[in-house]
Amino acid sequence: MNMGKKIVYVDMDNTIVDFKSGIAKLSAEDQLKYKDNPDDHPEIFSLMEPVRGSIEAMNNLNKHYDLYILSTAPWDNPNAWKHKREWVGKYFGEDSDSLFYKKIILSHHKDLNRGEILIDDRPNNGAEQFKEKYNGTWIKFASEEFPDWESVVTFLTSYEEKNKK
Repeated sequence: MNMGKKIVYVDMDNTIVDFKSGIAKLSAEDQLKYKDNPDDHPEIFSLMEPVRGSIEAMNNLNKHYDLYILSTAPWDNPNAWKHKREWVGKYFGEDSDSLFYKKIILSHHKDLNRGEILIDDRPNNGAEQFKEKYNGTWIKFASEEFPDWESVVTFLTSYEEKNKK
């Protein structure tokens, strides 16, 4: 934990991980079979690529904030839990000094975590309640206000400067 830095939680799916890139890599047969619930495909989370700019944004924001992954994994797809952890290792490193080493939280209740900021694309699984419970800030990724990582980094860098002290 980085003493003195504010805690920021970052969702994975459609925030730092491009969910659609995994779907595109499925066979046509599997795309049809899992069309209503693609996150139930046992390998879907191992196939995904990063959202454009997300890796650079995490490395940049890590200079200013204490970052944690806070994601939800499908309950009925235990492979997803494993593949999410492996995805983080693939893109951020496996070593004890890597950015998200032992800083991954998988939960269906994001509002139970205390911190300053949550970056998430959807209000589900407690994301919307995060700001209500702890007076935190929910940054709705891929929204009109925060359409991409550049806008998030710009906001958080200026937010951090305004709130130093």
